Amino acid sequence: MGEWPRPWRYIFHADMDAFFASVAQRDDPSLRDKPIVVGGPPESRGVVAAASYEARKLGARSAMPMATALRLSPDIIRVGHRKGGYGNISRQVMTILQRVTPHVQQISVDEAYMDVTDVAGPEMLEPLGREIKRRVRRATGLAVTIGGGVTRTVAKVASQVGKPDGLLIVPPATEDEFLAPLDVSLLSGVGPVTLRALNARGIRTMGQLAEADDDWLAKEFGTRGAWLKERSLGGGSSELEFEDERQAKSISSETTMRTDTDDGETLSGLVRDQGAEVVQQMRRSGLIARTVRLKLRLADFTTFTRQQSLPRPTDDEAAILAVADELLRRELAPGREFRLIGVGVASLEPALDQPQEAETGPATGGQIRMRL
Repeated sequence: MGEWPRPWRYIFHADMDAFFASVAQRDDPSLRDKPIVVGGPPESRGVVAAASYEARKLGARSAMPMATALRLSPDIIRVGHRKGGYGNISRQVMTILQRVTPHVQQISVDEAYMDVTDVAGPEMLEPLGREIKRRVRRATGLAVTIGGGVTRTVAKVASQVGKPDGLLIVPPATEDEFLAPLDVSLLSGVGPVTLRALNARGIRTMGQLAEADDDWLAKEFGTRGAWLKERSLGGGSSELEFEDERQAKSISSETTMRTDTDDGETLSGLVRDQGAEVVQQMRRSGLIARTVRLKLRLADFTTFTRQQSLPRPTDDEAAILAVADELLRRELAPGREFRLIGVGVASLEPALDQPQEAETGPATGGQIRMRL
């Protein structure tokens, strides 16, 4: 295969399409090709966690109040969160990615970065992307969009532009040309407040952001100004982060929401899936834990951790999930929106000579391998 000029790395960003909504449509044939939104009921101030592409055509969007989404059209159907199972599907997808390359960094339940530099030369990127998409579709019945670029920034933007069910490879040294005409809202880190400030200055595309006055950016955004400009040019890291599970002092799984939410049903569903992932990792690593942790980040980026000790070290999924869910319930309040949520365990020790409940299954917990 052809070789990459050094120091280039090449990154894929794999992102499942309308994940929660697509799972609902896959599992219930009557919902296929229908405009559906997934989330809590409007009477409990539920918000849209995911909207199918059919619902998006009618104006529904993630983080929209459920009541607002349902008023858009009488054809829109609300679907509650699946009771567990998202984590199992996520693990299937991550296993497929890790069979392509061990260099996989999972970002959330439905997306991950892959360093494919040592797997495919420049001429083989599209065939590799098509093969990954085929494997995911065959294993899960779901579509994944893949974007590729020499940095994580470029790869993630490419996957957004390529949706749905797309494959978009940005060749090295063409980042400026690719990014310049695109809307600045596609950049990670450009939320509603930042977007309004940029638009008020007449900055709507990444090309305009790349040419923006440095002094104004520094005055308006502080040190983030230079960061935003660098990203608009395709800059940023191509390094991925990994953790050796067996050497870990703690094991955790966390998700950064695409939009802030105070929807208890959405957050509780994420806690269940994250807790299941953590337990699977513990069992693969032959570990049990005495402490359960919940990590939370508010909309204003305030980050804090809550934790509770268990009566004894365990890898019992029900016990760990019950504690994590209770920790979450204590923090929920109307209007208190969260940006990130994570479940973890600590005070780990080997499971050897520790009798576990029969229903927890063997300590190995199967053959799926996942790095968080």
